[in-house]
Formats: sequence, C-alpha cells, structure tokens
Amino acid sequence: MRTIDLPAYGPGHSAPLTHVGFRPDGQRLATSSYDGTVIVWDTADPSRPTPLARLRHRRLVNASAWNPVDPEVLATASADKTVAIWRVGDDGDSRLHTVLARHTDDINSVAWLPDGERLICVSEDGRATLWSAADGVFLAEVASHEAHCMMVSVSAQGLVATVGEDGVVAVHDPDRPTAGVTRRYDSSIEGCAWSHSGRMLAVARDDGAVDLLTAGLEVVRTVAVSTAAARAVAWAGDDSSFVVGAYDGALHHFDADGTRLHHLQDRRLWPRSVDIAHHLLAAGSFWNGPHLYDLTTGVEITAPDRPTHGPNALAQHGEELLVATDSGLVLALRPGASGRGPARVIEVGEGPVLSLASDGDTFWAGTYSGHVLRHDGTTLTTSASLGSPLPSLTLHDGHLVAGTYNGEFLLLDPDTLAVRERIDAHDGSVKSLTALDGGFLSAATDRTVEAGGPRGRGRLWEHGNLVNAVAALGSEAAASASRDHTVKAGRLVRLPDGTWRAERVQTLLGPDESVKCVALLGSADHPVVLAGSYDFGLYAWHIDWDDSAATLASGHLLAEFAQGLSCMLRLADGTVAVAGWDGRLDLVGLDLAGRPAVRGSLHLADLLTTSPATPMSAAPTIEGRAA
Repeated sequence: MRTIDLPAYGPGHSAPLTHVGFRPDGQRLATSSYDGTVIVWDTADPSRPTPLARLRHRRLVNASAWNPVDPEVLATASADKTVAIWRVGDDGDSRLHTVLARHTDDINSVAWLPDGERLICVSEDGRATLWSAADGVFLAEVASHEAHCMMVSVSAQGLVATVGEDGVVAVHDPDRPTAGVTRRYDSSIEGCAWSHSGRMLAVARDDGAVDLLTAGLEVVRTVAVSTAAARAVAWAGDDSSFVVGAYDGALHHFDADGTRLHHLQDRRLWPRSVDIAHHLLAAGSFWNGPHLYDLTTGVEITAPDRPTHGPNALAQHGEELLVATDSGLVLALRPGASGRGPARVIEVGEGPVLSLASDGDTFWAGTYSGHVLRHDGTTLTTSASLGSPLPSLTLHDGHLVAGTYNGEFLLLDPDTLAVRERIDAHDGSVKSLTALDGGFLSAATDRTVEAGGPRGRGRLWEHGNLVNAVAALGSEAAASASRDHTVKAGRLVRLPDGTWRAERVQTLLGPDESVKCVALLGSADHPVVLAGSYDFGLYAWHIDWDDSAATLASGHLLAEFAQGLSCMLRLADGTVAVAGWDGRLDLVGLDLAGRPAVRGSLHLADLLTTSPATPMSAAPTIEGRAA
C-alpha cells in the first residue's frame, strides 16, 4: 500500500477535512483529512487555533476520538484499514502507541468506552468491533450491518450505537452481547450521537430529518432539518441543544424541543462532521482548517484561510479543458498544444464545484451547495438553491439535466436555470451522467447503471456497491466504476422502441480499493478501458468482447499518483484527461501499437502559483512527450 504524499501548503491541511473532534476540555481539537493526516490544534484561544502536532496514516483519515480518561490519548481511524492510538502531549510532542491492524476494510468511525481502555471501530465491511487499546487485542464483534457501517457513538452508560447505509440503527451493550435493539429506516443513516446524559440518541437521516430516540430506540421527536441529507450531529454539554451538519452545506442549531436557534451557512463548510465543547462549535471544511463558532450566538470565531484545489470534474469547452475544483475555481487549459502559459481562472464560488457541462461558448457548473452556475464567457449566472448537492450534469433534448444527491433528475432551462421538471430517477445519489445519441447514461449509489431519456429508462447492469462513474464511447460501448473495486464494460444496443440494453458485459478486476472514475480509448470494437482508483492507481484493460478471460489478462497498472484519482474525460481528439486529488493531470493516448501511454502531465498547483487572478488570462497547455 502506497502512502499519501501531498505537499503541505502552510500550517493546515492540503485536502478537505473529514472529521473534527474536541478534547472534552475544549483546549485541543483534532482534525482529520483526505490528505492522510490528523492535525491537533491548540484551541485555548479559539480566535487563533495553532497546530501542535501532525499525525500520519497511509490513506485518508475518516475520524478521531479522544480518550475519556487520559486526555493525552487520541485514536485515529483511516481508510488504510487501521486505527492508531497516539499519545499527544500538551506541547505537541506525539508518539504512536498501538496500531489496531486486523481490519478488513476502511475504518469509518471510532469511539471509546467509558473505561478508557476499550474502543469500538466501525468499518465499511459493516462490522462494529471491540478492541483493547493497550495491546491492540481484538476482543469481540459487537454489531454487524448489511452495508457500510458509518458511525459509532458510545453513551455515558457504555451503550454502543451504530448506524449504516442499510438504514439500521443498532444499540448494544458490549458487556451483555445478547442485549441489543435495532430500528430500521428506509434510507441510509450516516450519523448518530448520544446526549451526554445517555438518555437520548440523535440519528441523522438521509431524508434530511433527525430523530431523537430513547435508548430503546423509541422515537421521542422527529426534527425536520433540511431538504438535503443530514450527515452529522453533536450535543451541547448540558444537552439543551444540538447541531446538525447537512449536505445543504449548512449547520443547523436546534434546542432539545426541536426549535431552530441558528442556521449557519458558508460555502467553505463541509459539515460531514461537527463537534461541541463548552461554548465552541467546530465543523469540517473543504479548505485547509476547521471552522469555529460561538455556540450561543452563532457568530464565527475563526475560519480556514487557504483553499484546497482538488479536482472533481472535467469538461471539454471548445479547445479548452475545464477542471472544476474544491475551492470553487474552474481552471481552463489547452491539452496537447506546445508551450505553456498561466491558467485561465474562472471564479464561480467559494464552495466545491462537483460537475460540469459545456456547449458552444457556455458552460454550466453544479455545486456542493446545490446551485447551478452558468458562464457564457462574460457573465456568471446562478440558479436558486436546488435543495441538495449536484454531482452530475449533462445536456439532453434542450434541457440541462442535473443529477442530485437525492436521486432526482432536474430538467433545467439552460438559459434561465429555472427548473422545468423534477423526476425521481434513482434510489440514491446520481453520481454520474454521460450523453448518448438520443439519451444519456446515469450511475448512482443504488448500484445501477441505466440508459435512456429522463423517463422510461432501462437498466444496463448492476454492481455490488455504489457506482461512482459511467462513461461512453460514442453510443456503442460503455463502462462504469464502482466502490465494489470493479469496472464493468459492455456493448450498447438501441432497440426499435428507443430503449437501450447492454450486451457482452464484462467485469474487470485489478484495483484493491474503490474505483472512482472511468473512460474509454480507441474504438467500440476494440476499446481500451481506463479506470482510476482510491488505491492511487490508473489501470488499463484491452477489451476482447469475445473473450473475457483475455480482457482480464490484459489488465495492468498504467501509472501511480500520490493520492486517489478523482475524474477523467475522453477528449475530442480521442485522448483521455485523467486527474487525481494530488492535483496531477495526465493526458493518456494510444501509441502506434494500440497500447495506452501517458503523453503529458502537469500539476494544478503549478498553474495556480503562476496564474494571475484574472478570468481572461491565457490557457496553459499540457507538455507532451512521445508515446
């Protein structure tokens, strides 16, 4: 397993923050990040948080938890399938004490039992496991979910609550293994938190509500929070109020009766994690550090000062390649030409741009905050809030189609950005849309790949886990990338009634982690499939439609990045642009023998360093080399 190796730009993180966790006294805050590190901040003066220690994993870090008995002990949970136990002194001196290394999948969350000696780890294999922190010994399996287990919280009485993508909330007593209760919801549950008294469990629902439950999982109150999914929740120290982080990019503060107190909005926020200590509220960010607020007044105390520019989406815009980033910038460059120049930088907002579409002089951007932006070369227009993040865009039959986190297709007027129609399309986030002649492909977290128009779509195939991306080669072949570590490819056939079906579908193996992006080179009869994974690898397969064993045998690692790969796009000249979260952008084509080869490479950080802050500066080029 390769280790993340991202340069540190300044004192904070170099990628978005996945988790925030206060030490109980509020004097220290641990922030976890996609950059593979945990930073421990001195928050004694919350207006000037100071980094004290930087702890490293080999993959992104999902969570941390301070020991309830020994204030110097911190547990950190990572996608490298380990939980590390650290001792962090008040002066920042840190050392690794123990590694819990027998996990079979990414660790999503960790929590200590009240004795400070044992801790619970929950992972993407659905398991909640109990460990001894002192010696790293596995003690027991406490709970099991049918899908990813996303969060764990332990009450003051030692009850363990776990939630998962299977919609199950489970409460167990690890000292009485048979004494457990469960409650099932129709949608994914990704966040939970016990009140400090242990009398109430708050559960963050994918439909945007929070349920307040008893220890027996009886509903006390349901609080409507947002039209987007509720992701994280934390209680005030006296249990008089709680804060919810939702995928509308906001923090929602309620009293215990469900009355709204504050609504905090900042497009830099990534509120997949929130925490409270005394009067301080902390939240995650797409930028380089935490957001800190006064819990009582809702006033911002401090915010991160530097954006991160991880690429999320690509689009061809005439002769330019557009790159959408976490910082709200869209960068324009010219792939394949000779020479080099500064980037054309287009500022479309302070929050992440998740998706792009382009036609003529105009491009559209879908944002995490739930807006569509239209740029016609001179004027930037913003839609009203559409209610949830927009991970995918495409153009179809005079509409701009937006795929939402809630599983909808929104049909928008491409000029006014008014919503013409909302269509329930998938039972999960629409992660990817790709145009076809007379239709489009869609891929979603409900594990399916479908084809057709906005209505009457046909299922092409299904993966074993959520589908991150789908790509097409004309309208004759398609491929998809999934969290199940596989890629699927198939021939597309349009039937006389206008519906689509897939033939000769093959499953491609190679990556050992989630596959995030996919594209096709060559022709539909003899395509080469490219796929990028969270394991940092760019993989390639030569498809033999008549011999799937030959296809599998052709699979190989084409290149390695310093972080997971995020997106790729086939360009008009038949090459493929490939981007990673390390900011690297490669151009891949076929050599004379029909083999894929990297033709050129650049780093977005270099472009941003040299680019003037003007939207009309010259577009850069990817320096080429012979294939």
